[in-house]
Amino acid sequence: MAVPASKADLLAAISTTFGKLMFDLARVPQELARDPSLEGHVSGTVMSPADLVAYLLGWNELVLKWLERDDRGEPVDFPETGFQWNQLGALAQKFYADHRSLDWPELLARLSATNAQLASTVSSRPDDELYGRPWYGKWTKGRMIQFNTSSPYANARGRIRRWLKEQR
Repeated sequence: MAVPASKADLLAAISTTFGKLMFDLARVPQELARDPSLEGHVSGTVMSPADLVAYLLGWNELVLKWLERDDRGEPVDFPETGFQWNQLGALAQKFYADHRSLDWPELLARLSATNAQLASTVSSRPDDELYGRPWYGKWTKGRMIQFNTSSPYANARGRIRRWLKEQR
């Protein structure tokens, strides 16, 4: 899929990749959702399918936080308060821990709800806001949203599909 360059492209990328991801996540047996048998986000670690969903949920919630802070005219602390871009492994661990109490159906429901909220907030913004000017360094707001939604959805889908094949 081409890199989105407009609001319509971004919404299509988010919708398409998310739909495909959710199709595959629905195939994960609930009894294996917390099994740490998937390659982790940090080299040499393992995670569970539930951790992978927690990771996506954490990033989606973070994008919404960035947008809300920006809308209020407040500074955005990229990627997250207390974390630098070179600490994404630690941030992933935080996301796993933040959502550890949710069972598999709750995780999937929260991810779906957060994705819907993201699509709604993207829909409410003009193209110029999303793609007309840099927002973080050289990156536009639309590109930052894509980096943390549709791209990770596609990556997660590949991981889950490989994992599902290994479970046979």
